[in-house]
Amino acid sequence: MRIFIAGATGVVGRRVVPALLDAGHSVTAVARSAERRAQLEARGAQAVTVSLFDQDALARVVRGHEVVINLATHIPSTSRMFLPGAWRENDRLRREGVANLVGAATASRVARFIQESFAPVYPDRGAQWIDESTPLRQVRYNRSVADAEASAAQFSGAGRAAVVLRFAGFYGPDSTQLADMIRYVRKGRSPLPGPEGAYISSVSHDDAAAAVLAALGAPAGVYNVVDDEPVTHRAYVGAIACALRLPAPTPLPRWVTRLMGSLGEMASRSVRIANRRLKDATGWAPAVASVRDGLPPCVDAIEEARARAAAA
Repeated sequence: MRIFIAGATGVVGRRVVPALLDAGHSVTAVARSAERRAQLEARGAQAVTVSLFDQDALARVVRGHEVVINLATHIPSTSRMFLPGAWRENDRLRREGVANLVGAATASRVARFIQESFAPVYPDRGAQWIDESTPLRQVRYNRSVADAEASAAQFSGAGRAAVVLRFAGFYGPDSTQLADMIRYVRKGRSPLPGPEGAYISSVSHDDAAAAVLAALGAPAGVYNVVDDEPVTHRAYVGAIACALRLPAPTPLPRWVTRLMGSLGEMASRSVRIANRRLKDATGWAPAVASVRDGLPPCVDAIEEARARAAAA
């Protein structure tokens, strides 16, 4: 198939592109810099530079493709994500960018549209399992999640299929968020707000990329992309501490969560998210069933990279 992908150079996209090429697909990938374009072309993809805010230009580059995959986001760094306006660009991508890309794909007779989304916007359900029938409950900083999903839903119909992938919290050896968490744990502080018994749902970068490929054959609809075993905040942070050979850090006090605003409110929720629908529809299954197994090698890789950088 001829596949167009935005967000091709992000932590998931840079895994999806080579996997698509290895599967025999023809890939056109968006890149904003000459260096990124060269990297994509060296892998065998056709690289283009186009703005998601220019629907006419999008229509030109999307024309002739059978599938459009949108993984484009603009997530601020941990040090900036609590600042006013830090999420403005990400909101614009989800509100305007997705709508423009859907419009271009519809006009270009694309058959399938795959849109990234964010699973932790589900409400706090304690220890209860959450599936795709659970209504979302966004907070102020990420209300644009619903806008992106609504735009994608408009694509379905007249022989077209839209697939929305609600990704759980990512982690991997190249995760800047995990590197920030490691720094917190080294200082003896938990990086996760909320009760230690609250559940957190996760998925490795590699398993998230595999889910994107599985979505090429999924029926239209919304799917959670999460590993098999959501764990408590205590277990998640404990896995990082264990990999560092450190004692479990001190939980964050409640007043810190309040200072974190809407982001803290969402991150403190207990979200035990199920992946059964994606498994049943596509046969996808996470290679790493739990962060209990997945986090330690990622922590080791990040620590080795840190040591090499310090020695350089």
